[in-house]
Amino acid sequence: MEKPNYNVSVNDQLILENATQTGLDFIRLDEHNFHVISGGRSFHATLEKVDYLAKSFVFNINGGRYEVKIADQFDQTINRLGLTAHASAKFKDVKAPMPGLVLDVMVEVGQSVAKGDALLILEAMKMENVLKSPGNGVVKAIKALKGAAVNKNQILIEME
Repeated sequence: MEKPNYNVSVNDQLILENATQTGLDFIRLDEHNFHVISGGRSFHATLEKVDYLAKSFVFNINGGRYEVKIADQFDQTINRLGLTAHASAKFKDVKAPMPGLVLDVMVEVGQSVAKGDALLILEAMKMENVLKSPGNGVVKAIKALKGAAVNKNQILIEME
């Protein structure tokens, strides 16, 4: 059986292309810390952030911050077909996923937001729900203010 090939980029620079091995030796010290040997040199790496869906990992290595992205065969095929253009597409509006009460608005008009940024807190069924940005954009208008009751599918924030 053929080994899968991977592309590995660090800080958006392609480091390994069609690799079956990384050439790294590492030992996991605990949940976030690793001892890494590469090219005969020893490093301490701390895992700061993980996005398993995007296959993205942020490490602090000897005081430097490194974002590592891994693309398997399927990711490479999708990229070649140009099917990832929608991933960075801007979104238009943020709507209430359920009726509730706006506890806090964490953005301002004119603010740039990235995918995953917290936008507001909505209380529904006695639970606080942090609504996060589904994509990149700029806040055009805030339609629901702190303390306001909102209905399902009501526009809370308009984006541009």
